[in-house]
Amino acid sequence: MLNDRYTLAFKLYPYKKTADQEAKKPARHQVVVVGGGPIGLATALDLGRQGVSVLVLDDHEGVGQGSKAICFAKRTLEIADRYGCGSAMVEKGVVWNVGKVFQDDRQVFEFNLQEESGHRNPAFINLQQPYFEKFLFEQICKEQAAGAPIEIRGKNRVDDIDTKDTHSTLQITTPDGPYSIEADWVIACDGASSPMRSMMDLDFEGRVFQDNFLIADIKMKNNTFPTERWFWFEPYFKSGASTLLHKQPDDVWRIDFQIGWNIDRKKELKEENIRARLDAMLGDDVEYEMVWSSIYTFQCRRMKKFRHNRVIFAGDSAHQVSPFGARGANSGIQDVDNLGWKLGMVVKGQAPASLLDSYNVERVHGAQENILNSTRATDFITPKSKTSHAFRNAVLSLAEKYEFARPLVNSGRLSVPCVYKNSPLNGPDLLANGPQLTRVGSACVDAPFGDDYLLSQLGDDFAILAINTNAPEPLELDGLKIKSITASSSDDPSGMLAKRYLGKAATAVYLIRPDQHVVARWETYDESALGAAVLKACGKGQ
Repeated sequence: MLNDRYTLAFKLYPYKKTADQEAKKPARHQVVVVGGGPIGLATALDLGRQGVSVLVLDDHEGVGQGSKAICFAKRTLEIADRYGCGSAMVEKGVVWNVGKVFQDDRQVFEFNLQEESGHRNPAFINLQQPYFEKFLFEQICKEQAAGAPIEIRGKNRVDDIDTKDTHSTLQITTPDGPYSIEADWVIACDGASSPMRSMMDLDFEGRVFQDNFLIADIKMKNNTFPTERWFWFEPYFKSGASTLLHKQPDDVWRIDFQIGWNIDRKKELKEENIRARLDAMLGDDVEYEMVWSSIYTFQCRRMKKFRHNRVIFAGDSAHQVSPFGARGANSGIQDVDNLGWKLGMVVKGQAPASLLDSYNVERVHGAQENILNSTRATDFITPKSKTSHAFRNAVLSLAEKYEFARPLVNSGRLSVPCVYKNSPLNGPDLLANGPQLTRVGSACVDAPFGDDYLLSQLGDDFAILAINTNAPEPLELDGLKIKSITASSSDDPSGMLAKRYLGKAATAVYLIRPDQHVVARWETYDESALGAAVLKACGKGQ
């Protein structure tokens, strides 16, 4: 159900006829993205900023309705900063770092996701997905005005795909009838039910959980809840087996009720029944308006492979997890971040197509890690036997008094960036006593850097970071430009850079990929070692 007064729907790219629909033979495009959700728009933005021609086909004309994904992690905000829309997200979003866990009517414990300072972005913001999509679209418009070759076509539904070794042919339906185009590369970002996946006779592997959760988004101004993540196990107000509460922008609050497996969905979605649950939780004196509601059954599943020659899957079309831990949209954006620079290099002739196999290796690893964490959270939240239920409650009881038990409590371990520890692109890790936080394969951690922050200095190119040691001027290797950044104690007044990148080492040299993951690190600069690591990271060397 939906309250039209607070519908977050933006008609951003209304349908209009194009020359492709009148062409005598199918027009050829470099990259076609299927799906105009957050993952599709981010993919177009990433590629377009590199000068890669990209066409987005969406069966709607803009952003959809309902809040959908609301939790965006620090890593997503860092990626969005590079794309140019991170500050808009933080400005609109609700910033939070503190979470509290309850059982019945008592608080078990609380946690702070970012106790340490020295980061540009917060640990998390809450922001309705339509806003995120709108900010991505607005940035696309800015990039288009600056010459980025990005096109979005609304009301263009892909109905069939014929894949070949060198390209694919897409059959598209519009209000003016069908037409066909060809694409060198196709990126499927068409969501959990992915028609593209079905067209190619591909499927998921994994597990569907026999439980249902009711989402209720409500608008309320006069309340006593702070801006924190609150989770109840077996809540005293009896509105569900568990309940999750989050604040969103515009005085909208997201509440998730765990309501069981054998339910009558139509009955549960009736407004009077939703209000009965809400009233039991909030009390009769809290006034609110219904904004949006839905019921979801979650699953932890993924495709066996994300790359199928010249068709590549990203986001929910490739993998799905439960919403606990905020791994859906966040992991999808990490897919884009991983794929974008690689496909850009391949299209521009800077790397072999085999580089894209590393997208499959790294992001399947990321999806599997997310599925593992999500499954563990789901099993803890929804125990499937008397024994597991007794264990869960014993852990909660101990966690109230004893710190050792708190890591065992799992109300949805929140999303963190994946470490590509076994990536075929990784070089050597030869920094003795270097910190684990920034080991090879990890995403770079932000830190104050002079009057700015490190990640802003890195940008989205290959980069060398040299700390307390010499490094070359910006150089070009095999046609690839590599940025060079030198840091000393004068650039690190807070000491955070040294803590996060030196550890106990006196000097360090890092090679960093365009998606800001660490390729290799050494104590001092070695031109030959660096060259070998760069070639390997581009899929050109061993």
